[in-house]
Amino acid sequence: MTPVVAVLGELAKQATLSEVRFVCDKAFAPQAKGIMSHASMQVSTHVISAGKLRRYRLFRVWDYIIHPSVVARNILDSGKILIGILQSIHIIRSYRPDVIFLKGGYVCLPVGIAARLCKVPVMIHDSDARPGLTNRILAPHADMIATGYPLENYPYDAGKAHYTGVPINDKFTTISFEAQGKLKKRLGISATTPLVVAIGGGLGSRSINDAMIEALPKLAGVGAHAIIVAGKNNYTYAKEACEPYHNVTVFEFITEGLTSLLGAADIVVTRASATSLQELAGLKKPVIAVPAKQLGDQHKNAVVYEVANAAVVLSDDDIAKPNRLGNEIVDLLHDESRRKSLASHLHEFAKPNAAHDVAALLLDLARRKNQ
Repeated sequence: MTPVVAVLGELAKQATLSEVRFVCDKAFAPQAKGIMSHASMQVSTHVISAGKLRRYRLFRVWDYIIHPSVVARNILDSGKILIGILQSIHIIRSYRPDVIFLKGGYVCLPVGIAARLCKVPVMIHDSDARPGLTNRILAPHADMIATGYPLENYPYDAGKAHYTGVPINDKFTTISFEAQGKLKKRLGISATTPLVVAIGGGLGSRSINDAMIEALPKLAGVGAHAIIVAGKNNYTYAKEACEPYHNVTVFEFITEGLTSLLGAADIVVTRASATSLQELAGLKKPVIAVPAKQLGDQHKNAVVYEVANAAVVLSDDDIAKPNRLGNEIVDLLHDESRRKSLASHLHEFAKPNAAHDVAALLLDLARRKNQ
């Protein structure tokens, strides 16, 4: 969602848009409406039915047979996709868009299929180093493709693929030590207090939350404060679990001020989503990345950054071990040289013009339709 807002900001600078509509599924609707409210133009949000094929990285064929609930959920979600296609056709026929921008993820599949049926130009963007299933299905029929990593990471047609990077808000840029201190003070924290921010995505990460809560005594021992963005599904339990500690603040979700929150951090613990890592690359922050166990795209992303010495990478299994995450954070807090090295290498991945370039490609595609 946040890359879409960044692209909309650039579109507003480059052209006059008569109408923008954002499509998502029910699970992300509250976050979408909050995030889109900060776009540079008015955005109407539509909710459609969508489903995803559950293909777990460590599952073999036999595992699917002995877990019939997984198969049943896949069948149920196939029905949701069919409903989503019909809903998307209705939206497209009602508003007749000049171009459709698909940012990836399972909700884009019914929209992309509907766009194909309605013969509307489509541009897809793949943030991750490994193409997701939805984009692999839609890519042969897309009119234009943009990628978050160099093209050699993708099986796409080079004639219509462009390496742009991941669009991020232009506020995700490096800040001075003095500015970081001021951001800490706005959060009610001393400018000299080490700050660790943990964020597990829109719906949150139970494994990161649990590991951070376990780490709080160790962080208190070195005078550090933690901010945990627990997520919609995990906020209540995380808030209650943190009540005995005085060196922690818990948020449910951040729709405004995320740049300032991450800018204030000395270390960020995050999932290995391409967007999050690009935002942190822009901010030049030392990062501990924890790819979600079931998401192969995040594991591929994490490998790219780990090989470049641009992030500390831990698995969900790693941080489930007693004090594993806490020890890693404390070690980093004690090693300023390593923190600076990680941040510098991560910053090399920043693509500050990505939103501008994606917007230009979208406008070019829209103009072709109207010629």
